[in-house]
Amino acid sequence: MRKTRYEVPLEARPVRLDAFVSLQCTLTRSHIQKLIREGMITVNSNAEKNSYKVRGGDQIDILIPDKPENVLEPEDIPLEVLWEDDNIIVINKPPHLVIYPAAGNRSGTLMNGLLSICKDLSSVGAPLRPGVIHRLDKDTSGVIVIAKNDNAYYSIAQQFKNREVQKTYIALLYGNLQEEKGEITAAIGRSLSDRKKMSTRTRAGKEAVTRFEVMKRFSGATLAKVSIITGRTHQIRVHFASIGNPVLGDTIYGKKDSLRIGQVTVKFRRQMLHAQSLQLNHPVNGEIMKFTAPVPDDLEEAIIKLENNP
Repeated sequence: MRKTRYEVPLEARPVRLDAFVSLQCTLTRSHIQKLIREGMITVNSNAEKNSYKVRGGDQIDILIPDKPENVLEPEDIPLEVLWEDDNIIVINKPPHLVIYPAAGNRSGTLMNGLLSICKDLSSVGAPLRPGVIHRLDKDTSGVIVIAKNDNAYYSIAQQFKNREVQKTYIALLYGNLQEEKGEITAAIGRSLSDRKKMSTRTRAGKEAVTRFEVMKRFSGATLAKVSIITGRTHQIRVHFASIGNPVLGDTIYGKKDSLRIGQVTVKFRRQMLHAQSLQLNHPVNGEIMKFTAPVPDDLEEAIIKLENNP
């Protein structure tokens, strides 16, 4: 257990306890609020509420459990902010970036980078994933929205539950889709042969609906616009693998990390899947908002190579 003491300067203006502490340390506002509720942050040895107004001369004591895996530390990780206001922050997640710390990825995540530019996040999911409403796989790029307060979190989470959020992806697929547009409706659950994987061959699958439309056809590959009506784990990757058109670069469900076209070999260093846009209602004023992330360089380069080698 680590103990830190801060003394409020005599000339300081009254401010909320959680706001004062957030200015003194690197903890997220949501983590600070959690510690205050648990009595781990006291004022003049007394437990107070988050809204308590600290005054000059107050002594603030902070007890932090000595468990580094439960503390989200800010890191200087470049992030592209597509939108930010008092309620949400929308990021264009680059490929190869994990969303939040977990086993095997204790640091270097999107949340570590986000904390360095935004400390006001929802308490839901704290301390390691405050405000995370939905997620993208490590090697999937594109739009992700994070809630900055609890009201925003619950509003958007309800929209996801009601299937009101519209999510559009771009996927570079192996082979040629038989149809110009269509729908895959196979249920998804844990694989019977590998519990770490998802599959359409399962005993306890949940409804999953994926719609697609062909954008371009290449020799041995198809570029498709994809929208998911449900949000199952690895849904797009599993669905297209199930019909014989796995996402190129997906080493788990497709194992197609390169494509030979004539004398040219096009390599894919990650799954060619990009969350291009996300549309939702603003959690406060209800305004319809659509966020779009440009196609990342590696996917763009792959498309150009396929176009140049028909």
